[in-house]
Amino acid sequence: MSDSSSTSTQTVSHDRCVAAAVSILGDKWTPHLIRALSQQSLRFCRLQDEAGGVNPRTLSARLSRLEEMGIVTKVVHAQVPPHVEYSLTPKGQDLVPILERMAAWGEKYHASTATN
Repeated sequence: MSDSSSTSTQTVSHDRCVAAAVSILGDKWTPHLIRALSQQSLRFCRLQDEAGGVNPRTLSARLSRLEEMGIVTKVVHAQVPPHVEYSLTPKGQDLVPILERMAAWGEKYHASTATN
């Protein structure tokens, strides 16, 4: 295989990987949920508050999607009354450094992009 063909294959692979990350982090609430869960497990209402007041229906849908993707896990505690806690899986924890880098970039360039 030639160098240009190899580079083209790498670019396509890289583009797919970026698309996969964007499919997870690209919606409005998911980065906020991952940030909120990055330090501790949280119950639904506390997660709603920590994430900035997301609508309960939206929160429930995002959590279900993140569970299906293996990013978040839900633990039901069998007590009276029962309660549920959400936490990041190792796959979800691997997204935290990405969000930290995004935050650092935003902090560095926020003032300059607001005026440009």
